[in-house]
Amino acid sequence: MRVAYLDAFSGISGDLFLGALVDVGVPVEDIQDAVDRLGIDGLRLAATRTRRNGVASTKVDVAYPTQRELRHLCQIVTMIGGSSLPAGVKARAAAVFERLAVAEAAVHGVGIDEVHFHEVGAADALADVVGSVAGLQRLGVEALLVGSINVGSGQVRCAHGVLPVPAPATLELLSGWTCHAAGPCRELTTPTGAALVTTIGLQVEALPAMRVQSSGYGAGGSDYHGWPNVLRLVVGEAAALPGPIGEGLIAEVESLGDAVPSPREGLAP
Repeated sequence: MRVAYLDAFSGISGDLFLGALVDVGVPVEDIQDAVDRLGIDGLRLAATRTRRNGVASTKVDVAYPTQRELRHLCQIVTMIGGSSLPAGVKARAAAVFERLAVAEAAVHGVGIDEVHFHEVGAADALADVVGSVAGLQRLGVEALLVGSINVGSGQVRCAHGVLPVPAPATLELLSGWTCHAAGPCRELTTPTGAALVTTIGLQVEALPAMRVQSSGYGAGGSDYHGWPNVLRLVVGEAAALPGPIGEGLIAEVESLGDAVPSPREGLAP
């Protein structure tokens, strides 16, 4: 089976994920095509080859017009559902936003229908989520496996002021997952990145036994001395999947094709 292993040793965000996908071989034009199907005028992706602490990597930037409307979860789900994206991409992207909205609602103590704009509706978040899910499908992987996630440390400034790292929504999303803090004193894992991996990924203790076919690195916006600010993605063939931490062997996996998962399911049941 074809699998992808996500090595989030320097954290995970939507743009890091997109960069790793392009670096491993997914044409940025294919990801742009998926994003275009959302019908948001001016939402554009640009991929640039760069280096982070000497590691060759790809930086993907998302450009979008000034946002004036406040999008709620129901609007996001309607936008995705009404697009011409493949059914499996629609279902998984909507599930990521649902999980993100549930976490934000829990943190703020509001109903899920009250969560809006910067939590789930910004154009860059739409591009990150839809582009990442579509990119994984383009790779033809049957399961996304994820190691321990580096969340970073310190504080982060956001729409709600200064918050501790990991941000409350990120911590809520990573409940039950193995995480750690290392490297620069800053936010390394964002809520969007956490929502992506915990919705469509399965956590494993280490790189599984696999025949490596390709690997790529997505670059973050900063270049730290002595620390590569990149997300590594390894793609290959595995004879069998190790179970998620605390679970047994997975005997069957669901292909990341057009099959529609139920909400909150990962790529593998």
